Amino acid sequence: MSDVFGALRASHDRLASLAAGLIPERAAGPAYPSAWSLAQVFSHLGSGAEIMALSFDAGLAGAPAPGREANPPIWDRWNAKDPWAQVTEGVDSDRGLVTRFESLGEEQLAGLRFGSFMGEVDAERLARLRLNEHAVHTWDIAVALDPAASIGPEAVELVLDSIGGIVGFAGKAQGPHTVVRVETTDPSRTFTLTLGDRVQLEPGAPQSAAGSLTLPAEALIRLVYGRLDAAHTPAITVAGVDLDDLRRTFPGF
Repeated sequence: MSDVFGALRASHDRLASLAAGLIPERAAGPAYPSAWSLAQVFSHLGSGAEIMALSFDAGLAGAPAPGREANPPIWDRWNAKDPWAQVTEGVDSDRGLVTRFESLGEEQLAGLRFGSFMGEVDAERLARLRLNEHAVHTWDIAVALDPAASIGPEAVELVLDSIGGIVGFAGKAQGPHTVVRVETTDPSRTFTLTLGDRVQLEPGAPQSAAGSLTLPAEALIRLVYGRLDAAHTPAITVAGVDLDDLRRTFPGF
Protein backbone atom coordinates (compact mmCIF):
# COMPACT_ATOMS: atom_id res chain seq x y z
CA MET A 1 0.00 0.00 0.00
CA SER A 2 1.02 3.61 -0.51
CA ASP A 3 1.52 5.87 2.49
CA VAL A 4 -1.89 7.44 2.04
CA PHE A 5 -2.68 6.73 5.69
CA GLY A 6 0.43 8.62 6.82
CA ALA A 7 -0.48 11.50 4.50
CA LEU A 8 -3.98 11.57 5.94
CA ARG A 9 -2.53 11.78 9.45
CA ALA A 10 -0.19 14.60 8.41
CA SER A 11 -3.06 16.50 6.81
CA HIS A 12 -5.11 16.06 9.99
CA ASP A 13 -2.22 17.34 12.09
CA ARG A 14 -2.05 20.41 9.88
CA LEU A 15 -5.78 20.99 10.33
CA ALA A 16 -5.44 20.62 14.10
CA SER A 17 -2.54 23.07 14.13
CA LEU A 18 -4.62 25.63 12.25
CA ALA A 19 -7.43 25.22 14.78
CA ALA A 20 -5.00 25.60 17.66
CA GLY A 21 -3.88 28.95 16.25
CA LEU A 22 -7.41 30.35 15.99
CA ILE A 23 -9.30 32.39 18.52
CA PRO A 24 -13.11 32.03 18.80
CA GLU A 25 -13.72 35.49 17.36
CA ARG A 26 -11.90 34.57 14.15
CA ALA A 27 -13.82 31.33 13.56
CA ALA A 28 -16.73 33.11 11.88
CA GLY A 29 -14.40 34.96 9.51
CA PRO A 30 -14.19 34.08 5.80
CA ALA A 31 -12.37 31.07 4.45
CA TYR A 32 -11.68 30.31 0.79
CA PRO A 33 -14.04 30.77 -0.93
CA SER A 34 -15.30 33.69 1.14
CA ALA A 35 -18.90 32.43 0.96
CA TRP A 36 -17.85 29.94 3.65
CA SER A 37 -16.58 30.84 7.09
CA LEU A 38 -13.58 29.11 8.60
CA ALA A 39 -15.94 27.37 11.02
CA GLN A 40 -18.08 26.08 8.16
CA VAL A 41 -15.05 24.47 6.51
CA PHE A 42 -14.16 22.77 9.79
CA SER A 43 -17.80 21.70 10.07
CA HIS A 44 -17.77 20.30 6.53
CA LEU A 45 -14.69 18.25 7.32
CA GLY A 46 -16.16 17.13 10.63
CA SER A 47 -19.48 16.02 9.19
CA GLY A 48 -17.70 14.33 6.29
CA ALA A 49 -15.51 12.42 8.71
CA GLU A 50 -18.58 11.29 10.65
CA ILE A 51 -20.28 10.08 7.47
CA MET A 52 -17.18 8.22 6.27
CA ALA A 53 -16.74 6.70 9.73
CA LEU A 54 -20.19 5.14 9.38
CA SER A 55 -19.04 3.47 6.15
CA PHE A 56 -15.81 2.39 7.82
CA ASP A 57 -17.62 0.80 10.74
CA ALA A 58 -20.08 -0.91 8.41
CA GLY A 59 -17.18 -2.34 6.42
CA LEU A 60 -15.60 -3.71 9.57
CA ALA A 61 -18.89 -5.36 10.47
CA GLY A 62 -19.41 -6.72 6.96
CA ALA A 63 -22.61 -4.72 6.69
CA PRO A 64 -23.87 -2.40 3.92
CA ALA A 65 -22.87 1.23 4.25
CA PRO A 66 -25.66 3.61 5.29
CA GLY A 67 -27.54 5.15 2.37
CA ARG A 68 -27.48 8.80 1.46
CA GLU A 69 -30.60 9.35 3.53
CA ALA A 70 -28.37 9.13 6.60
CA ASN A 71 -26.47 12.27 5.59
CA PRO A 72 -28.97 15.17 5.92
CA PRO A 73 -29.57 14.69 9.68
CA ILE A 74 -25.79 14.71 10.20
CA TRP A 75 -25.38 17.89 8.16
CA ASP A 76 -28.27 19.55 9.99
CA ARG A 77 -26.73 18.74 13.36
CA TRP A 78 -23.36 20.15 12.33
CA ASN A 79 -24.91 23.25 10.76
CA ALA A 80 -26.70 23.98 14.04
CA LYS A 81 -23.47 24.10 16.07
CA ASP A 82 -22.01 27.45 17.03
CA PRO A 83 -18.86 28.43 15.08
CA TRP A 84 -16.34 27.56 17.77
CA ALA A 85 -17.94 24.14 18.32
CA GLN A 86 -17.74 23.55 14.57
CA VAL A 87 -14.00 24.20 14.77
CA THR A 88 -13.16 22.12 17.83
CA GLU A 89 -15.58 19.28 17.19
CA GLY A 90 -14.64 19.25 13.52
CA VAL A 91 -11.04 18.50 14.48
CA ASP A 92 -12.18 15.84 16.97
CA SER A 93 -14.38 14.13 14.38
CA ASP A 94 -11.59 14.21 11.81
CA ARG A 95 -9.14 12.73 14.31
CA GLY A 96 -11.58 9.91 15.01
CA LEU A 97 -11.66 8.91 11.35
CA VAL A 98 -7.87 8.99 11.02
CA THR A 99 -7.54 6.88 14.14
CA ARG A 100 -9.88 4.28 12.64
CA PHE A 101 -7.54 3.80 9.71
CA GLU A 102 -4.51 3.70 12.00
CA SER A 103 -6.07 1.15 14.33
CA LEU A 104 -5.82 -1.65 11.76
CA GLY A 105 -2.74 -3.24 10.23
CA GLU A 106 -2.11 -3.23 6.47
CA GLU A 107 -3.06 -6.90 6.10
CA GLN A 108 -6.38 -6.37 7.84
CA LEU A 109 -7.10 -3.22 5.87
CA ALA A 110 -6.25 -4.97 2.59
CA GLY A 111 -9.06 -7.47 3.09
CA LEU A 112 -11.79 -4.94 3.81
CA ARG A 113 -14.26 -3.31 1.46
CA PHE A 114 -16.24 -0.17 2.14
CA GLY A 115 -19.23 1.58 0.58
CA SER A 116 -18.65 5.09 -0.79
CA PHE A 117 -20.12 7.54 -3.30
CA MET A 118 -17.72 5.88 -5.79
CA GLY A 119 -19.20 2.45 -5.07
CA GLU A 120 -17.38 -0.31 -3.21
CA VAL A 121 -13.73 0.54 -2.54
CA ASP A 122 -10.82 -0.87 -0.57
CA ALA A 123 -9.29 0.88 2.43
CA GLU A 124 -6.58 2.65 0.45
CA ARG A 125 -9.08 4.06 -2.03
CA LEU A 126 -11.37 5.17 0.80
CA ALA A 127 -8.46 6.98 2.45
CA ARG A 128 -7.51 8.58 -0.89
CA LEU A 129 -11.04 9.88 -1.34
CA ARG A 130 -10.81 11.49 2.08
CA LEU A 131 -7.30 12.85 1.49
CA ASN A 132 -8.28 14.55 -1.78
CA GLU A 133 -11.03 16.50 -0.06
CA HIS A 134 -9.17 16.99 3.19
CA ALA A 135 -6.01 18.47 1.67
CA VAL A 136 -7.91 21.00 -0.42
CA HIS A 137 -10.30 22.11 2.33
CA THR A 138 -7.43 22.41 4.79
CA TRP A 139 -5.86 24.78 2.27
CA ASP A 140 -9.15 26.72 2.21
CA ILE A 141 -8.55 27.44 5.89
CA ALA A 142 -4.79 27.90 5.73
CA VAL A 143 -4.83 30.41 2.87
CA ALA A 144 -7.35 32.61 4.68
CA LEU A 145 -4.81 32.92 7.49
CA ASP A 146 -1.70 33.06 5.29
CA PRO A 147 -2.11 34.15 1.63
CA ALA A 148 1.11 32.32 0.73
CA ALA A 149 -0.16 28.94 1.96
CA SER A 150 -0.01 25.91 -0.30
CA ILE A 151 -1.58 22.46 -0.19
CA GLY A 152 0.28 20.25 2.28
CA PRO A 153 3.27 18.60 0.58
CA GLU A 154 2.42 15.25 2.15
CA ALA A 155 -0.72 15.11 0.01
CA VAL A 156 0.34 16.61 -3.32
CA GLU A 157 1.77 13.54 -5.07
CA LEU A 158 -1.02 11.26 -3.87
CA VAL A 159 -3.74 13.66 -4.99
CA LEU A 160 -1.92 14.29 -8.28
CA ASP A 161 -1.86 10.57 -9.06
CA SER A 162 -5.66 10.44 -8.93
CA ILE A 163 -6.32 13.85 -10.45
CA GLY A 164 -7.68 12.43 -13.71
CA GLY A 165 -10.81 11.13 -12.01
CA ILE A 166 -11.37 14.49 -10.35
CA VAL A 167 -11.00 16.31 -13.68
CA GLY A 168 -13.73 14.18 -15.21
CA PHE A 169 -16.06 15.27 -12.42
CA ALA A 170 -14.96 18.89 -12.02
CA GLY A 171 -14.31 19.98 -15.60
CA LYS A 172 -17.00 21.84 -17.54
CA ALA A 173 -16.62 22.09 -21.32
CA GLN A 174 -16.30 25.76 -22.31
CA GLY A 175 -15.64 25.91 -26.03
CA PRO A 176 -14.15 24.23 -29.08
CA HIS A 177 -12.10 21.06 -28.88
CA THR A 178 -8.47 21.59 -27.98
CA VAL A 179 -5.56 19.64 -26.51
CA VAL A 180 -3.11 21.04 -23.97
CA ARG A 181 0.19 19.53 -22.87
CA VAL A 182 0.44 19.89 -19.09
CA GLU A 183 3.74 19.50 -17.27
CA THR A 184 4.08 19.71 -13.50
CA THR A 185 7.00 20.19 -11.17
CA ASP A 186 7.38 18.89 -7.60
CA PRO A 187 6.72 16.15 -8.62
CA SER A 188 7.43 16.03 -12.33
CA ARG A 189 4.56 14.66 -14.42
CA THR A 190 3.30 15.07 -17.98
CA PHE A 191 -0.39 14.98 -18.88
CA THR A 192 -2.67 15.41 -21.85
CA LEU A 193 -5.58 17.75 -21.12
CA THR A 194 -8.40 17.37 -23.63
CA LEU A 195 -11.10 20.02 -23.75
CA GLY A 196 -14.13 19.07 -25.80
CA ASP A 197 -17.52 17.53 -25.19
CA ARG A 198 -15.88 16.17 -22.06
CA VAL A 199 -12.87 17.36 -20.09
CA GLN A 200 -10.19 14.71 -19.64
CA LEU A 201 -6.71 14.61 -18.12
CA GLU A 202 -4.65 11.56 -18.95
CA PRO A 203 -1.05 10.63 -18.07
CA GLY A 204 1.51 11.05 -20.81
CA ALA A 205 2.34 13.59 -23.49
CA PRO A 206 -0.05 14.25 -26.39
CA GLN A 207 1.04 13.47 -29.94
CA SER A 208 0.18 17.05 -30.79
CA ALA A 209 -1.16 19.94 -28.75
CA ALA A 210 -2.54 23.39 -29.40
CA GLY A 211 -1.27 24.72 -26.10
CA SER A 212 0.98 24.02 -23.16
CA LEU A 213 0.88 24.65 -19.42
CA THR A 214 3.77 24.21 -17.00
CA LEU A 215 3.15 24.74 -13.30
CA PRO A 216 3.79 23.25 -9.86
CA ALA A 217 1.76 20.11 -9.18
CA GLU A 218 0.20 21.83 -6.17
CA ALA A 219 -1.10 24.59 -8.45
CA LEU A 220 -2.54 22.08 -10.94
CA ILE A 221 -4.55 20.52 -8.11
CA ARG A 222 -5.87 23.92 -7.12
CA LEU A 223 -6.73 24.73 -10.75
CA VAL A 224 -8.81 21.56 -11.02
CA TYR A 225 -10.56 22.36 -7.74
CA GLY A 226 -11.32 25.94 -8.82
CA ARG A 227 -8.75 27.54 -6.53
CA LEU A 228 -6.20 29.09 -8.89
CA ASP A 229 -7.43 32.67 -9.00
CA ALA A 230 -5.00 35.41 -9.97
CA ALA A 231 -4.18 36.25 -6.36
CA HIS A 232 -3.09 32.68 -5.67
CA THR A 233 -1.27 31.74 -8.88
CA PRO A 234 2.47 31.01 -8.65
CA ALA A 235 4.92 31.45 -11.52
CA ILE A 236 3.68 29.35 -14.42
CA THR A 237 4.30 29.07 -18.16
CA VAL A 238 1.30 29.02 -20.48
CA ALA A 239 1.16 29.14 -24.27
CA GLY A 240 -1.53 28.60 -26.90
CA VAL A 241 -4.32 28.54 -24.34
CA ASP A 242 -5.83 31.22 -22.12
CA LEU A 243 -5.40 30.66 -18.41
CA ASP A 244 -8.72 32.36 -17.69
CA ASP A 245 -10.41 29.89 -20.05
CA LEU A 246 -8.89 27.06 -18.02
CA ARG A 247 -10.14 28.68 -14.83
CA ARG A 248 -13.64 28.81 -16.28
CA THR A 249 -13.33 25.14 -17.25
CA PHE A 250 -12.79 24.34 -13.57
CA PRO A 251 -15.24 26.55 -11.65
CA GLY A 252 -14.73 24.67 -8.38
CA PHE A 253 -16.87 22.66 -6.00
